[in-house]
Amino acid sequence: MGANLSIYEICLRILLAAVFSGFIGFDREFKNRPAGIRTHILVCIGAALIAMVQKEITFNALEIAKENPDFAGVIRADEARLIAQVVSGIGFLGAGTIVVTKQAVRGLTTAASLWTVAGLGLAVGMGNYRIAIVGFIVIMLVLTVLKRIITIPTLKRIEISFIHKETTKEFINNYFSDKNIEVRDVEFEVQRKDKHKIYSYIYTVELPKTLATQKMVEDLATHDNMVRVHLITL
Repeated sequence: MGANLSIYEICLRILLAAVFSGFIGFDREFKNRPAGIRTHILVCIGAALIAMVQKEITFNALEIAKENPDFAGVIRADEARLIAQVVSGIGFLGAGTIVVTKQAVRGLTTAASLWTVAGLGLAVGMGNYRIAIVGFIVIMLVLTVLKRIITIPTLKRIEISFIHKETTKEFINNYFSDKNIEVRDVEFEVQRKDKHKIYSYIYTVELPKTLATQKMVEDLATHDNMVRVHLITL
């Protein structure tokens, strides 16, 4: 019984899966994300292997049906069966890259990239090269270019507790002004502790694209009058 895929075709599909996913994994590893080059390559190659196995199963089933017409109504080969398992199963691996903290949820893009490289692997493994190539190009554009083209305002809530209201508020306002931070909302509370008044402000601010949230927190925390500076999850 002849094989549907030649050694050349198998090698080509595995190589394409490794190259495409390698570029995507490099972007994730370069940005210090949980899943890097090796993880993305393994996911994509694994998906391509499963897709090729499914192709072989389908081809062999058709060959058996041709050679044994009496069994044609009994033999079934569903090309979507193994593929469906890959699509659902990769979610568990992607979920492992998501980190939830009090400040933020990280790893969603990496989880999504793992899911899409699985799709790339399936496309390559099934021999749908045009779909795989277009998909690869679009994925790379989304990961590397889209964020530079589209600017989405970033709203953050930050709680700042301090003593010596007048001087510290002046420092905060000057900092916001210098860094082009726009204040959208302010909540205020005052408490007494050890004969001191502690002023707590919760600012809802919009950060400029060039300013990292962690940088803002560190800059504000350096002031001598600060008691606490931390982010609040929106």
